[in-house]
Amino acid sequence: MNNSLTVSASLQRAARKYPQKQAVVLEEQACTYADLYQRSQMLACGLSKLGLCKGDKVALLMLTRIEFPEIYFGVLRSGGVMVALNGGLKGNELIYMIQHSEARFLIFEDNLWEEVKKIQSQIPKVKELIMIGEIIPQGLISYQDLILGSHPGDSGIKVAGDDEACILFTSGTTGAPKGVVVTHENIFINAINQIVEWDVRFEDIELFTVPLFYAGGLAALSRSVVVGSSLLLMKSFDPEGFMEIIDSEEVTRTGLASTMCSLILDLPRLDTYKVSSLRHMIIGGSILPVEIKKKMMELFPRVGVYDTYGQTETTGSVACLKPVDAPRKIGSIGKVLFMNEVRLVDEKDNEVSTGEVGEMVVRGPNVMKGYYKDPQATAEVLKGGWLHSGDLARQDKDGYLYLVDRKKEIIVSGGNNIYPREIEEVLYAHPKILEATVINIADPVLGETVKAIVVLKAGEKMDEGEVIDFCRERLASYKKPRSVDFVRSLPKNPFGKILKSELRRKFGSLPPQKK
Repeated sequence: MNNSLTVSASLQRAARKYPQKQAVVLEEQACTYADLYQRSQMLACGLSKLGLCKGDKVALLMLTRIEFPEIYFGVLRSGGVMVALNGGLKGNELIYMIQHSEARFLIFEDNLWEEVKKIQSQIPKVKELIMIGEIIPQGLISYQDLILGSHPGDSGIKVAGDDEACILFTSGTTGAPKGVVVTHENIFINAINQIVEWDVRFEDIELFTVPLFYAGGLAALSRSVVVGSSLLLMKSFDPEGFMEIIDSEEVTRTGLASTMCSLILDLPRLDTYKVSSLRHMIIGGSILPVEIKKKMMELFPRVGVYDTYGQTETTGSVACLKPVDAPRKIGSIGKVLFMNEVRLVDEKDNEVSTGEVGEMVVRGPNVMKGYYKDPQATAEVLKGGWLHSGDLARQDKDGYLYLVDRKKEIIVSGGNNIYPREIEEVLYAHPKILEATVINIADPVLGETVKAIVVLKAGEKMDEGEVIDFCRERLASYKKPRSVDFVRSLPKNPFGKILKSELRRKFGSLPPQKK
């Protein structure tokens, strides 16, 4: 891959062509393309002076901050590998990821110093602690001093497309989190994939609603600099603030986790917000329930709503349902993107027939290099050169994909296979239900049974029997929930994905997580 076809080289081009254009905005803070490029170059040189060599790991621990983009591009420019860490991590999980990734440098914000201080003696591989903040404890390096003490020259390190760029950790719901290694080519190709398929334009003002430390966040930064658009960040999502920003900043495109859509729909006086500037809305994280999709299309009739599918292991997107196809293919995740190939296979990797359910396997230049220091897991998931996603889907005669469920989420009750997503679709159709999910509960007779966990809309009341009866009328009897719990909210990761593992622990189908 040509050295110029990387996102760090794309930032250099954007800074040269549109130096005074806003690249990133967070509340009252903003940086132009010239500023972003200059500061990322200064960081790259500063890290080199600290002894960073090509391939060294630089861990980044922070929530959404204006410095995140310059650190991302600076580490890539330096030839280092950025280890993106969830800013909410604590204790053993944080120690594991830092040690497993073999990070030599840790950049973190001052609000997280207490957490870092607790684990400092247990991360001996980290040679330099770099803090973002005003008051820097003795023995730590000031991020601002590191930047200001360096010149924005070339670090002298050249990167190639197949060089490692980032390590992104999976959620670890079935064991220790895995470090997904993505290359410079993976990131650049994913950006091109999204720009082409989602019609991303130079004049776009994109509102990004979730943290940047996920694959989706890095993808947003990357496609923005490749095309030269502007990216607006939110420190944390709230539906009212989201609508206000679209109104006041004349946002043209935005991305939402599917679980955020219900919160937006539940807002009062939605018709008071001006959304005429909004062209596109990208929905990801998990599949948007059909009833919620219909309501979003009614609420935003002039906005193109894209349903997208991807994984950390694909650096972002693999398939999307475009707005033009939504009315006739609602419920689908669309067609495979132009840079990718998808097959649906059985347990023996034989391709299944049209309309049959099979595991989705993916191939393309945005598929990860592998799992860091885990050759066995890498060989298993990349068997035969195809990424085995663990997701079950079917494909219709027109080539549109329909996600059925995760293989590991299937509930086997009395010998019957039950797909939780089918039940969740029914629950979301009830007018009193705001959010819902379904998990398995151990049963001495049937092996497993279905439990529904429900969040009601404000002011609504339901009992267990009402939920079960509603499902019984719309599903085969063996699929209906055997029990229902009502909660105030569902646990989610910062990307808005419902954490079923936490619910299983709470309701007894998984052992408690070790601290």
